[in-house]
Amino acid sequence: MPIEVRNLTHIYSKGQPDEHRALDEISFTIEDGSFVGIIGHTGSGKSTLVQHLNGILRPTRGKIIVDGEDITAKHVSLTDVRKKVGLVFQYPEYQLFEETVAKDVAFGPKNLGLPEQQIDMRVRQAIELVGLDYDEVADMSPFDLSGGQKRRVAIAGVVAMQPKVLVLDEPTAGLDPKSHDDIFAMLDAMREKQQMTTILVSHNMDDVAANADKVLVIDEGKLAMEGTPAEVFSRGEELAGLGLDLPSVTNILSKLRENGIDAATDTFDVKEAAAAIAAALNARTEAPETAQALDSAPEKREADI
Repeated sequence: MPIEVRNLTHIYSKGQPDEHRALDEISFTIEDGSFVGIIGHTGSGKSTLVQHLNGILRPTRGKIIVDGEDITAKHVSLTDVRKKVGLVFQYPEYQLFEETVAKDVAFGPKNLGLPEQQIDMRVRQAIELVGLDYDEVADMSPFDLSGGQKRRVAIAGVVAMQPKVLVLDEPTAGLDPKSHDDIFAMLDAMREKQQMTTILVSHNMDDVAANADKVLVIDEGKLAMEGTPAEVFSRGEELAGLGLDLPSVTNILSKLRENGIDAATDTFDVKEAAAAIAAALNARTEAPETAQALDSAPEKREADI
């Protein structure tokens, strides 16, 4: 289910003294089944942008075409839009409120007016899909769970709506490293099973680089860059000018190249990068000119020893 954003503009408090243009003529396309990362400094307009994708905010100007339908049109049912596009806010566990996990996850499907049997089936599927044991947690209070488990339950509540597009705004904010990794493992499993389009808003460049097929860079309400992770993160100086860092692996490889170790690779995987660095170091050590230089200076080697 492709998404097309055309000339999207959003102005807060239009015509008032505190008028603020949060989005300015943004256009892009998200292909069906893709994983898109959206990055930008705080206040750049990222969250405002994604809140337009399921109709929480309406644009001042522009259109958003979801699965061939303009969701900004007046006649469009926002309930139908939210069946297609699910949005997980930052710290979604703060919105948990029911007495049991199962009841909390069932809240969305109930609002769709689904039959009880279908709601029960969706709840079980969603809880299992986010990596929790239904029989173990269904009757527990969500407030008795760990932080990572609460986050999963909150995501399950959106997944139970069975959207074709899942939008996540900083889904691992505030989580410990293990819970952070668990959330991304869960997202990988969900994408494989459901084939859903995923849109990730994040300040973590490593997460975006490792998972996204496409990266959108937002700066002061404008689309500053667009491309694959390799294309976007190759523009380090421009990103730095926008107040953004490079992924850790890219930073390390860049520093090594500056010091004459050419471990040229566009990978963002730590293990692949380590292998490339090791190969570059081995090649440098075994280079004929290196061996010749060492043979021509035996006295220096002895002195060093």
